[in-house]
Amino acid sequence: MSNQKREPIVRIVHLSKSYGNIKALSNINLEIYSGEILAIFGDNGAGKSTLIKILAGALNADQGTIVVGDKIYSSLSPSKAIRLGISTVYQDLALVDCLDVASNIFLGREPAYAGFFVDKNKMESESRRVLQGLELNIPNLNSPVGLLSGGQRQGVAVARSIFQGGKVIIFDEPTAAMGLQESAKVIKLLQKLREEGMAVVVISHNLHHVFEISDRICVMRHGQIAAICETKNILPNQIVELIMGATNIEAYAAAGV
Repeated sequence: MSNQKREPIVRIVHLSKSYGNIKALSNINLEIYSGEILAIFGDNGAGKSTLIKILAGALNADQGTIVVGDKIYSSLSPSKAIRLGISTVYQDLALVDCLDVASNIFLGREPAYAGFFVDKNKMESESRRVLQGLELNIPNLNSPVGLLSGGQRQGVAVARSIFQGGKVIIFDEPTAAMGLQESAKVIKLLQKLREEGMAVVVISHNLHHVFEISDRICVMRHGQIAAICETKNILPNQIVELIMGATNIEAYAAAGV
């Protein structure tokens, strides 16, 4: 997928973040496009989590900007990120297990009638509409989400992000601790989001899944970007070599890879 003629929905420009003498991120430049899955891959300590927390508004960068559309921001708050259409589905999903599906999707945005009564019927109908659009099968929306499977819970978290107006959805290790069948359902969900024109960013340690679903891969190493490449133009062993610092992307380019 070529991005040469498209405008990015989000641009990260010269982003840096330090914790004392530790440089968590150094001069990060990255573009995120609608209708694609961008995988961010790297070893522990590469800076992946710091990067997505800055995008989500949970952390502030020391330097650099985030450009959304034609607006430039030096920092975001969680509420501002959501207003701009940037939603993050963390590994713990941030769901309330004792509440039902619709209540989790509408959490903090419950519709009311007669001034103060929660409109449960509207919540259920809207929740079902969003879930059907994602091709997710959750028959009973009155079920507590704590009783759902891992794939269904992931779907509820995504439905909440879409309901909040998410255009860029960031996933932190979406298939972690899932079996093969549940992982396959989550991968199908990510692909569905891409088909719907969403910008999908996936943080993952699973190289097999990265190559299965992504259009581009951003390889991070020691707080820096080692390479950004189209998935079809690189091999798994080359990604590993980039992470280890055994080579660089220029060497592959010179070799015609």
